[in-house]
Amino acid sequence: MVIQNNRERFLFLRDKYPVFSYDSYSYRIDNKDLFMQFQFSTGEDIHFNVESRLKYHASFDTFYTSNALSRLDTFIFSIGMIELISYWKAICSPLIRIKAGTLSEEAISFWKKLYYHGLGEFFYLNGITVNFFDFTEIIACGDDAKKTLFSFTLKDETIIPIGGGKDSIVTLELMRPFKVIPMVINPRGATLDTIRIAGFENNFLEIQRKIDPLLLKLNEQEFLNGHTPFSAMLAFYSVLLAVVSGKKNIALSNELSANEPTVIGLDINHQYSKSFEFEYDFRTYVATYLSKEVNYYSFLRPLNELQIACLFSQQQQYFSVFKSCNVGSKKDIWCCNCAKCLFTFIILSPYIPPEQLTCIFGKNLFEKEDLLPVFRELCGLTNEKPFECVGTIDEVCLSLVQAIGQYDKLPFLLQYFTSVSLYQQYRYVEFEQQLRKLNDSHFLTENEFGILKKHFNL
Repeated sequence: MVIQNNRERFLFLRDKYPVFSYDSYSYRIDNKDLFMQFQFSTGEDIHFNVESRLKYHASFDTFYTSNALSRLDTFIFSIGMIELISYWKAICSPLIRIKAGTLSEEAISFWKKLYYHGLGEFFYLNGITVNFFDFTEIIACGDDAKKTLFSFTLKDETIIPIGGGKDSIVTLELMRPFKVIPMVINPRGATLDTIRIAGFENNFLEIQRKIDPLLLKLNEQEFLNGHTPFSAMLAFYSVLLAVVSGKKNIALSNELSANEPTVIGLDINHQYSKSFEFEYDFRTYVATYLSKEVNYYSFLRPLNELQIACLFSQQQQYFSVFKSCNVGSKKDIWCCNCAKCLFTFIILSPYIPPEQLTCIFGKNLFEKEDLLPVFRELCGLTNEKPFECVGTIDEVCLSLVQAIGQYDKLPFLLQYFTSVSLYQQYRYVEFEQQLRKLNDSHFLTENEFGILKKHFNL
């Protein structure tokens, strides 16, 4: 992973643009869609206009006819707070001034923690050293009049965000005993194909979100760029969608493995907004400032990646359509050159025969010698894991040991693995025991937890 030396650029931009402002937000019903706009600015010449919409679904009718639209102010204001991070990070102003609303000290602490940890990868890869106390200050000076915590009547139904990868497919299939509906942001091939195969082609919730083109222009002009916590953005949109569609539950597909830091010895996690720590903080924020009725949690939190891969391997109807590759997402392909592709290939290898796995990806990734640097990162042979949503070092190494047993002649990467000490370390670990451990730190109901226990005969 290449670390840029953007410290001087960081200091220059902070000096030139000392204040980043969340100016306003607005929303309206537009052809039955809930349309939202957010305005941010810094200096005299940089003004961002961000748009998004909840596409109309029949479940919105009850909310629309209840004259409750004005109850959404705090929800939509909060979405502006998470959208803000994508634009602030281009400049990293030392002060964020919230003109669009007000925040308690506790709420400011929540947002500052989310910004700091959610941008941990961004700071690290840009070579920027910051600390929690002074990377930025948040001052909220807007109107406090619309801050009421309203009650909503919600049905015991569950929204399941679908990303097109194996995890959300497992959640969707295992939660079929409950009344569920998929949710997607900016649908693409893999998400739409997943919904179609699951039987929800004409019944899903959709969010359309646009990035202001000015941000892309600034990136070309050497303003700062990098990773932002997408899952936190998804969380806030999903809570709004739950209230508008009248559904109580939101079941994410974030696993136990998301808690592991990306950089060894540093509190930097590419998957921070998928971690249990964020889940706990977010649930508290929602109950305090948005709605006590909405139940946001991760259905897969008790599971590790080995268990999720095992469950997914039983859903062969999705093998030809699921995609977890960010590089190839626009073309709806496996690029077969990135850490996400290689990790997915590895984690499925104990359960899916080599010939079938090769058919899914288009090639056997264990044969690609150019993937050795990424392979070493996934195995824990370097100081940092890939900055991708990948499993733990233990999960990778245990899967590789299992994969080795499926070959008469080992392909390059597996041959390499047998030459390092990790192979001897993990070859005697009881693989089946890893499938019989369920994490107790979760927010599942007894019935939901029982579904997972049943699948692993616990």
